[in-house]
Parts: sequence; structure tokens; C-alpha cells
Amino acid sequence: MAEELFTEFRQRITEIILVPSSGGVFEVEWNGKLIFSKKSKNRHAEKGELIRLLKKEIG
Repeated sequence: MAEELFTEFRQRITEIILVPSSGGVFEVEWNGKLIFSKKSKNRHAEKGELIRLLKKEIG
């Protein structure tokens, strides 16, 4: 998924930070704002969902 994000937003992303966790937590933040949380949605992101959410956030 990190590769998908980097490929799509190559010109805008200066870094991607992967933080190991436990308990199935998977969260994506953009500039400190939570964009997706597997824990709160109780599901993993669908293919293309993170790209769509980030495009909406970035504008």
C-alpha cells in the first residue's frame, strides 16, 4: 500500500513513515490528520480507497 501511495503522489510525498504496531492497527495520516483507521472502521482499506481519500484531502 505504501508503494501505491508513493506512486500516485510521488510529486507531493517527501516521506512515508511506517510505524510497526500490534493488534491489527493500520492508520494513515496526512500532515497530522487521520485519513483512515482500520481500528475505527473495523476493516482494512479497499483497493484504491486510500488514494481516493488522500486526493479528496489534498484537493
